Amino acid sequence: MNTFVDANVLLDVSTSDPIWEEWSIAKLREESNRGLVVINSIVYAEFSVGYDTMRQTDELLAEMGIVVQPIPNSVLFSAGKVFQLYRRRGGTRTGVLPDFFIGAHAESAGMTLLTRDTRHDRTYFPGVALITPDQ
Repeated sequence: MNTFVDANVLLDVSTSDPIWEEWSIAKLREESNRGLVVINSIVYAEFSVGYDTMRQTDELLAEMGIVVQPIPNSVLFSAGKVFQLYRRRGGTRTGVLPDFFIGAHAESAGMTLLTRDTRHDRTYFPGVALITPDQ
């Protein structure tokens, strides 16, 4: 089974987060033993902020065994509709769309989502199996 990884987990590892690094490394290893570990271009962009070059970013992702998959238009459309629903329900934050791209991609591909941020996933993507610290 393939696993979609949120940027927060990758950042835990790359920044040696004192609280989450150990958990994130363990989960990434477990999931890589089960199948592909996948991100999309949204997660790539979030992760790349910590690096000076694309080459550095690509090399680190390769070392971690991370595969970057393109985002299908159907996922982009779904994320937009979920964002629209969020706003209709009174959501006021405008910076949540990347979270919806991630959730919609995991849902569309039938992947488990490895994340520490479940604020929107449980509400807007209830069919996505989550791997979180609270499990």
